[in-house]
Amino acid sequence: MVELEKSKEWFKSADRGLFVHWGLYSIPAGEWDGVQIPWFGEWIMHSAKIPKAKYEKLASRFNPTEFNAKKWVRRAEDAGMKYIIFTTKHHDGFAMFDSKADPYNIVRATPFKRDVLAELADACRDSTVKLGAYYSQSMDWHEPGAGNGPDDRGYGNTWDFRHGTPEEFTRYMETKALPQIEEILTHYGPMAMMWFDNPLPSFNLEHALDAKELVRRLQPGCLISNRIGHSLGDIRGWGDNYLPDTKEVGLAEACMTMNDTWGYKKNGGKWKTPEEIKNAIEKAQKNNYSLLLNVGPMANGEFPKEATQTLKNIRDKKSILSYFNPFK
Repeated sequence: MVELEKSKEWFKSADRGLFVHWGLYSIPAGEWDGVQIPWFGEWIMHSAKIPKAKYEKLASRFNPTEFNAKKWVRRAEDAGMKYIIFTTKHHDGFAMFDSKADPYNIVRATPFKRDVLAELADACRDSTVKLGAYYSQSMDWHEPGAGNGPDDRGYGNTWDFRHGTPEEFTRYMETKALPQIEEILTHYGPMAMMWFDNPLPSFNLEHALDAKELVRRLQPGCLISNRIGHSLGDIRGWGDNYLPDTKEVGLAEACMTMNDTWGYKKNGGKWKTPEEIKNAIEKAQKNNYSLLLNVGPMANGEFPKEATQTLKNIRDKKSILSYFNPFK
């Protein structure tokens, strides 16, 4: 409890963080078979109903030779970010770390064969930025029973698999989700937060309690996001891109995209202006919640130039007046 209280005190002053959505979906970048696919870039497997066997082949093309963990962390630090939340496994089921629990990951299935989570952990240890892990616990389009129950509103992989059963979801939790969460919390040093996502009906209270107990046992000081569901999180949160106007009393966090997607798309919509970013940071500061600002790196490992410019625009000062506009 002492470690957890220290983490909560730290988060009170961590008024902004960097969200990083990166995975195989950065390769198609919003396009499949020559067609622009609507919705978010990281949802392309679901939006285009891409068969598992075809989507898996993206792994053989994933070789982000321009990835530089120290550069990512330095950009976040220069922008006044106090933490990074990195997508260790999104809904497509592909792990961006060296998972022994499942070979469908960046080290074992790609020509890159580097553990980007380990490199980010090392880079964060040499900075003022803390590392946290996003993990999609209830949705996994690579697994037949994950997020594919009859009450899960079609969010699972319904084109490759029939509806999953509660027993299949529990098997997924026991053989993949919980073991991978344990790997993240065991092999990469301190995690500031486990950022869970989309607790679908299949992910019941018992599953949520199992996940929370695992976090508390392995890293007592690791905060848990509200999207673990069942009111078990440490931090209040809201829907994507919603920034409340009311002042918060406890720990709270809003998340926001820089354009119209989380994962990278070549045509990812209109980028927010410096003034819009400035206003968002100012609103979050005024109302006492952290702002988690997202970037979707490209397939080569670099940030889009627009995202890089946005981060350069932000200064870590006591007042938002330090924000400047280089486009004048």
